[in-house]
Amino acid sequence: MIKDKFDLTGKVAMISGANDGIGQGIATGLAEAGADIIALHRSDVTATKEKVLELGRKFYSIPCDLSDIDAIPQIVEEGLSAFGKIDILANCAGAIHREPVLKHGMEAWDKVVDLNMKSLFFMSQAVANSMVERKIKGKIINIASMMSYQGGILVAAYAASKGGVRTLTMEMSNELGELGINVNALAPGYVATKMTKALRDDPVRSKELLGRIPLHRWAEPEDFKGPAVFLASEASDYINGVTIPVDGGWLAR
Repeated sequence: MIKDKFDLTGKVAMISGANDGIGQGIATGLAEAGADIIALHRSDVTATKEKVLELGRKFYSIPCDLSDIDAIPQIVEEGLSAFGKIDILANCAGAIHREPVLKHGMEAWDKVVDLNMKSLFFMSQAVANSMVERKIKGKIINIASMMSYQGGILVAAYAASKGGVRTLTMEMSNELGELGINVNALAPGYVATKMTKALRDDPVRSKELLGRIPLHRWAEPEDFKGPAVFLASEASDYINGVTIPVDGGWLAR
């Protein structure tokens, strides 16, 4: 039956940025579908751990800084040592910097691009190699953005990196698909997380944003559970190289 295609029982999912926001929502959603969770995080991950354990799933955390590219092989190896395999990778860690183009600094540029795109690629590379070695039909889920389609304002490095995530998702899908690994992405709209607190606290800007979203609300991390489970499961076995907007209709406006 079709509902069985969404069952992730016996699967192991590695999720970066799993301590809060979209990463926490996806970790919880995959656990609800049956997956055990390897959480990569810089901040306290207790809340995510409690949610996963309450569901009766296994949970393993790896504190790390993914901007340190050299540490990625060791991070993946630790996850493999804990559970023996990784079936699903969700690249949710990310950063944003708001500054005008005429003043945007190089240090801020490198920080955003390195985390949002460079670490995503090398995490995917390391996990994909483990999938190929173990003959696993794996799933990689990247987090793109509305800025993968639009330029935005005051977010040059973020827009560049998220545009790169979208095209990198397509490129990786072309190479990894024949190896049994599906690569897709989700493109969030405006989500109620720490990253958007300043926008939500600005009554003028918040009203403008909500006025363009057909569903007239900010997304919540829980809104990413369904799309993530779909892309992580057998239900999406013939979906490859696609970026799915999760934006309340923003891009359709």
